[in-house]
Amino acid sequence: MSFQRARTDEQRGERRRQILATAAAMLIEVPVADLTLTALSRRVCLAKANVLRYFESREAVLLALLEAEIADWIADLEPVAASNGSVRERGDRLAELLATSLARRPVLCDLISAQATVLERNISAETALQHKRAVHGHLGMLVRLAGRHLPELGDEDAAALMQTVMLVAVAAWPGSRPPQAVLDAYAADPALAVMCVDFTEVVRRAVEVTASGLLARES
Repeated sequence: MSFQRARTDEQRGERRRQILATAAAMLIEVPVADLTLTALSRRVCLAKANVLRYFESREAVLLALLEAEIADWIADLEPVAASNGSVRERGDRLAELLATSLARRPVLCDLISAQATVLERNISAETALQHKRAVHGHLGMLVRLAGRHLPELGDEDAAALMQTVMLVAVAAWPGSRPPQAVLDAYAADPALAVMCVDFTEVVRRAVEVTASGLLARES
């Protein structure tokens, strides 16, 4: 396929969306670490130089995809109505909602776990500023969502809760996806299997305990 340069803002936007959609599809097949700019360029039928017309690096592509994935996750959470019940019951239901909704989004979890250690290492200050502003905006939406379910928290503690959720997800996701050698070790010695991380359970427990602790400090 011959390259045709996008000449209007609409065409450039469509080309960016095409690249991001292709990257998202590839991440269903391979982890972030294995997605190369060369492979992405081939899949989207563009030369690497042409992909770089729209994103400054592979990492910039994946950061933009991360922003889109977070936005989609929030859009799924927004329609969920706040439940009734005691503070403890509502906190536990919020924990269940956040843990299970994240577990259903492996691409988002993979990108989050690679954000600080990989994706932010090969970008310009301009891209970093744009990305951090986008993530800050998403965090604000998550804080408001947490406050809707647990208004007793207040904005500061709701922000602390959501930051904890994301940090736990960063650590728990790769831990819940061990390489084959580790799986073989667990199979060889079942006593070691207790070390295998259950992502949903770890995130759920972290939200429950953090929310309870924050509320206890307030009271």
